[in-house]
Amino acid sequence: MLDTLMEMFSYQFLVRAVVVGLLVSLCAALLGVSLVLKRYSMIGDGLSHVGFGTLAAATAMNVAPLAVSIPVVVLAAFLLLRISENSRLKGDAAIALISTSALAVGVVVISLTTGMNTDVCNYLFGSILAMSKTDVKLSVFLAVAVLVLFVFFYHKIFAVTFDENFARATGVRTGLYNTLIAILTAVTVVLGMRMMGAMLISSLIIFPALTSMRLCKKWRSVTVCSALVSVSCFFVGVVVSYVYATPTGASVVIVNIMAFLLFWILRLAAWKVPRFGTGNLVKRKE
Repeated sequence: MLDTLMEMFSYQFLVRAVVVGLLVSLCAALLGVSLVLKRYSMIGDGLSHVGFGTLAAATAMNVAPLAVSIPVVVLAAFLLLRISENSRLKGDAAIALISTSALAVGVVVISLTTGMNTDVCNYLFGSILAMSKTDVKLSVFLAVAVLVLFVFFYHKIFAVTFDENFARATGVRTGLYNTLIAILTAVTVVLGMRMMGAMLISSLIIFPALTSMRLCKKWRSVTVCSALVSVSCFFVGVVVSYVYATPTGASVVIVNIMAFLLFWILRLAAWKVPRFGTGNLVKRKE
């Protein structure tokens, strides 16, 4: 196993992908806890479709994909939040409206420019070869910025996640912090799309949070467990992808599914273990 890891990390493109992937997985897991609890977990899927459309447009214009995708997807996140809050289009309907429109635009742009070739698969399902040195530097900088902002506004994010009405009543600017969550999610989605693809990036947001919630009940424990699960699953997924020559994004998702099932089984096992309280002890003595 050690020889396999040493051989794997002898390739510079794999080192770059693992570094960026671990940071993005960490960001997605931390934000995913809040998004899942707010029942807004599919925002990652919607924004990834917007990212697909902007990546296609950037390729057609021969400009840096991240430089175009990040501001457009951030704007889409802001608009999605406003549409959902201030109109009759709520939550899933707003996400479906924006995501399907952006996906259709992306497919049309690609078909009219480069044609429906293997590049489409790279956009939709990710490619570990897609990370250039410039992309890595920008991705690391933005991922660290996301982590710093999350830690700095940790308590405010906690407040708007669990009881937004109470937080608003106590003077917390809930609209501002909801927008912050949406923007951080948009940045994370764009950074992760290059490896995970538009169809699979939302799994980094949803699975770790749901997995950790099988066993953990408190906000802090769920957040920490989600981060550990996400980082571990990504690393194992990359190793599995390298050893068995499978697609990286799909391998990471399958490892996340296995982790979810494992935590679910552990939860069922914990329920079956007899718990002896004071009353039980008295009965046993009698």
